Amino acid sequence: MKKIITATAACAAALLSGQITVGKTNPSASPANEFVSIEFGNATGGTKGMILPWVTNTAALAAPVPGTLIFDSSDQKLKYGIGTAADATAVSGWIDLSNGAGTPAVPNIADPDPEISTAGTRIGGTPADTTNGILVLADTNKAMVLPRVNSYRDIVNPSAGMVVYVTSNNQLAVYNGREWTFWSK
Repeated sequence: MKKIITATAACAAALLSGQITVGKTNPSASPANEFVSIEFGNATGGTKGMILPWVTNTAALAAPVPGTLIFDSSDQKLKYGIGTAADATAVSGWIDLSNGAGTPAVPNIADPDPEISTAGTRIGGTPADTTNGILVLADTNKAMVLPRVNSYRDIVNPSAGMVVYVTSNNQLAVYNGREWTFWSK
């Protein structure tokens, strides 16, 4: 019941201000910066990450758009959807964010419960926006701040599909259920 109330309050806050924070030690009405749509965790680092949606087949996704992030349980990879041209409205390919990571010895299996395809939340944008997704950040002038950790090792039991920003070395870290992969500039 507490989770339902928290989720309802977060959605209501998003509808009112278009900005929310999740998992901060000292909750605030809005993120630290007006150009942030959603902010996870504390700026100084934490011990939790964000789990990307699990899919069993990228081809079965209903109209994914460029910028879509998923965990593909068929090959145990975190993937990023790309378009072929500027302002593309459809995914033309997927970039493997788990590149170089070994495949888990025991495959991570998606939840067998059926998905409610109409479930989802849109933050910002216009009511006419029909982009499909679990969480759609529709603002055109705001960003999402990933959960921040001092070290990926601070996460005691990471889950497949987890994404965090490592503040100690300014890297994006993704976990495929076996090992972490890192991205930096």
